[in-house]
Amino acid sequence: MSIYLRRLVGAFALDPGSFEEVEADEGATLQAGATVLLSSAAAGIGAQGFGGQLWAVVPLTIVTLIAWAAWALLTFEVGTRLLPGARTHSDAGELLRTIGFAAAPGLLMVLGVLPGMAVPIFVMASLWMLAAMIVAVRQALDYDTTVHAVAVCVFGWGLAVSIVVIVGSFLAAPVE
Repeated sequence: MSIYLRRLVGAFALDPGSFEEVEADEGATLQAGATVLLSSAAAGIGAQGFGGQLWAVVPLTIVTLIAWAAWALLTFEVGTRLLPGARTHSDAGELLRTIGFAAAPGLLMVLGVLPGMAVPIFVMASLWMLAAMIVAVRQALDYDTTVHAVAVCVFGWGLAVSIVVIVGSFLAAPVE
């Protein structure tokens, strides 16, 4: 099994060791970026199950990328500046790599194109991504407790969702 595939499986399995490995490997940055891009494209495609038009795949992919970037930036700022742990020592690269792999469950969003499956798939994948993010943040920021990582992730997630709603409202087709 390739290293990338093994890391994806580890991220899906919420394996702390996989996130530690990605954190330490500066060469995994492109893999993390690819995971985010593929996950965002999967969301753009899967969103067609909500009745969207094919032309909307690219804008939806872009909105998803913006959401991930907002989530990553907010998590970094909150986790390292506002709520650091006693052992928190991380740079942007370490956190971005782990958070990038936390987007792996988003690959499942492509299944949203299946009739009647968009809502359950998107809810399940989003919650799974949140769980992966919590593990990734705990490992990357060296938190002593999962509660600490949950607080940082939920706060960042809420802010990121707000940003997506605002940006998405500007990209949405007007209702007639």
